[in-house]
Amino acid sequence: MTNEQLGSIAFIQATWHSEIVDRARQGFVSELAAQGYPEASVVQFAVPGAFEIPLHAQRLARTGKYSAIVAAALVVDGGIYRHEFVESAVIDGLMRVQLDTDVPVFSVVLTPHHFHEHADHSAFFTAHLERKGVEAARAVVATLDSLRSI
Repeated sequence: MTNEQLGSIAFIQATWHSEIVDRARQGFVSELAAQGYPEASVVQFAVPGAFEIPLHAQRLARTGKYSAIVAAALVVDGGIYRHEFVESAVIDGLMRVQLDTDVPVFSVVLTPHHFHEHADHSAFFTAHLERKGVEAARAVVATLDSLRSI
């Protein structure tokens, strides 16, 4: 797939735990670069938290400017609410966006069962989100290539 065929990709990123979630974007951009796509093909959008991602994804998809949308967030159990509800709402919303707009949407929204803000967990999830960013980049390229062949 050429750079022109890839087009622009919207990368929506929650700012909660940004020091960890930033690594998903870095992994994504690095993998695209390794495959020969310029960093400029990725347009970043920051949102306060994961819950705001689906509306932004929908509005971005409706612009017609993006060939794909990637969402990244770390949804943790803050002890006040069930983080599974937030995660489910986000993933369901993202699925609806791609089915309603025909723009593929990819999720790097992770919901660990146990997350504590200490060095071991931060190191683990930082590396994990970076790997997920790499996987998302590969999925974007493969999916866009596959959709073009239909």
